[in-house]
Amino acid sequence: MTTRGTDAETARGTVGGSRALALLLVITGAAGLLAAWVITIDKFKLLEDPNFTPGCSLNPVVSCGNIMKSDQAAVFGFPNPMLGLVAYGIVICVGMSLLAGARFRPWYWLTLNAGTLFGVVFCAWLTYQSLYNINSLCLWCCLAWVATIFMFWYVTSHNVREGLLPAPGWLKGFLDEFTWVLPVLHVGIIGMLILTRWWDFWTS
Repeated sequence: MTTRGTDAETARGTVGGSRALALLLVITGAAGLLAAWVITIDKFKLLEDPNFTPGCSLNPVVSCGNIMKSDQAAVFGFPNPMLGLVAYGIVICVGMSLLAGARFRPWYWLTLNAGTLFGVVFCAWLTYQSLYNINSLCLWCCLAWVATIFMFWYVTSHNVREGLLPAPGWLKGFLDEFTWVLPVLHVGIIGMLILTRWWDFWTS
């Protein structure tokens, strides 16, 4: 009886996550971490040899080298992917903790949501810079963008459905069934922007 009482007291005021959400965080975190790791290694090689050509520099448009040499690639004073190495690692840890049955306080979920919001806004800024200022694409960056978009929308959906973020009943009902629509639509919009930005190149 004492053990059950203690367990109930521990669980009170905490929120868990589904296995599906946990797996999504692990998978998207791993994808983002892989992208950040590859970009970081190539960045170091580029610093050692300015003539180094990254493996994902395939043509004038898909050119990771152009991205890495840009000022936007180190907006905080250090290479952007180094931030990803930390952030995506944290996401993987959260996902693994949920798989192990962990439950978190509301402030923890909201902090995770704020982190993913920062990530998706930063990715939106990088997308704009890539398409309209640097005029090049990085495939590894695109992988990180997609991973961040999916984790943001699914964490937000979880928090809305659990009542951690205020929302009307119809929105909670929609997210119960159709959360997948939001990240797919988001990624689709970026895909259309990429397609139209270099339409002549893709169709030539």
